Amino acid sequence: MDCPVSSADDLSALLDQQGYVASRPLAVSMFLALRLQRPLFLEGEPGTGKTEIARALASALGRRLIRLQCYEGLDLAQAAYEWNFAAQMIALRTAEAVGEGDRAALQAELFTREYLTERPLLQALSPDPAGPPVLLIDEIDRTDAPFEAFLLEVLSDYALTVPELGRIEAPEPPIVILTSNRTREVHDALKRRCLYNWVEYPDAETEAGILRRKVPEAPAALAAQLVAFVQRLREEDVFKRPGVAETLDWARALMALDRLELTPEAVRETLGTLLKYQEDLAAMDDGRIARLLGAAE
Repeated sequence: MDCPVSSADDLSALLDQQGYVASRPLAVSMFLALRLQRPLFLEGEPGTGKTEIARALASALGRRLIRLQCYEGLDLAQAAYEWNFAAQMIALRTAEAVGEGDRAALQAELFTREYLTERPLLQALSPDPAGPPVLLIDEIDRTDAPFEAFLLEVLSDYALTVPELGRIEAPEPPIVILTSNRTREVHDALKRRCLYNWVEYPDAETEAGILRRKVPEAPAALAAQLVAFVQRLREEDVFKRPGVAETLDWARALMALDRLELTPEAVRETLGTLLKYQEDLAAMDDGRIARLLGAAE
């Protein structure tokens, strides 16, 4: 697969058209992942836009997005493939009914791609007329070590071994993005197969740019106030710092309430769109809100 973009700047421009503002280090990492055909491992705090980058990239390149949402206990059947035993049994009973006697040939026919249910990993290795898809392996830190070990073949060779069929290789390598919220350390063997980028919360200028694109109806003065407030809040001792998604939700909530200025009352009314833990909400008393508003001015 030829690299679909000629430079990191071109990639940044394409992503910008999708409403995603990428930092220079992130744009360079993504460009290198495309050029070198290597998976890209994105690590960072929740809410920093790691998942959104895969969506934006797929849309920018006109590729299919295949998402594997990771969770504890994820296994081969949910991630890669499983045999359609119901269809196999119907085929077997039909063959017996019409008297087909070559059992060995029948068994061989039952274990073909026709009876294989493809899950995200195998889907990403299959041919696609639009070009290699974007495979998002989201929150890999939620899985366990055995699943990481299984991924090594996929990330190294863009291939997957099905015992009954043998090795299935992608005709063209998919674009692979892995994300982690760092709830645990991912094994070095997996990270070595990837390019790496730590995704920070955006600075005030970048976050303001995202807000202008995503919530264009927000007045400039209000947008500046709430971005400054969120930036200051992330420096506080809170259980869960608000991400970019929460900033956007907060702006939409304020607009829905026809709030054109960030006042203490407006903050108190809408804090549930910004903070998602009771401990953080309880700690936001009037004095703290006033202090943060003052710092944001």
